[in-house]
Amino acid sequence: MVTSPASADAPNAPATPPERPDGQSLVRVRDLRLTVPSAAGPVNILRGIDLDIEPGEAVGVVGPSGSGKTSLLMVLAGLEAATGGSVRLAGQELTGLGEDALARLRRQQVGIVFQAFHLIATMTALENVAIPLELAGAPDAMARAAESLKSVGLGHRLTHLPGQLSGGEQQRVALARAFAPRPRLLLADEPTGNLDGATGQAVMDLLFDLQAKHGTTLLLITHDPTLAARCDRIIRIADGRIAA
Repeated sequence: MVTSPASADAPNAPATPPERPDGQSLVRVRDLRLTVPSAAGPVNILRGIDLDIEPGEAVGVVGPSGSGKTSLLMVLAGLEAATGGSVRLAGQELTGLGEDALARLRRQQVGIVFQAFHLIATMTALENVAIPLELAGAPDAMARAAESLKSVGLGHRLTHLPGQLSGGEQQRVALARAFAPRPRLLLADEPTGNLDGATGQAVMDLLFDLQAKHGTTLLLITHDPTLAARCDRIIRIADGRIAA
């Protein structure tokens, strides 16, 4: 069920999503917990998250710094191991999978866009976008990478290195790289955090256009309420729990 942003903030909004048959939701999280060690003792970052995300849905995640937003994204991406609970992506349980299996799952199902662009400085825009396609064994990796760069308006920048591109162009390359393998789930962590207002707006317009065009499921972490309001639903996280 898709909840409007207004109802997501309602005081009586249910804390636990309704039960659905396994396999219906693209993302299904139950009692997710993440505890990390520190010099002062264990730190509880995620404290029992329950969440369902439907295919094609755009979900905005908001909350104060340190609330657990990025940690949730990292667990969903298989980049951080949960210490408790269940995480299912496309019907497959992530908890307990080894690194190789998680890497395969990411290649097949997940695209990620971070605030920092994470482009390889010594590779051209075309080569950066082709990397996940080549790792997935796509025989037409370069052609698909070129097409993906054209879709973000960078067909004329294929041979440029990241240092020769503006911040907005680098984030467009990152978007092209994330969408090129046609992931079912796109995870975006403050994708406009390193951009000025106008450039960030253009990048987000592009992200939502691509998400709608490909029917990609989106989980967007943002501090910007205007961006969050563009999603189908808003989730507010505080102290490692879903607050609304």
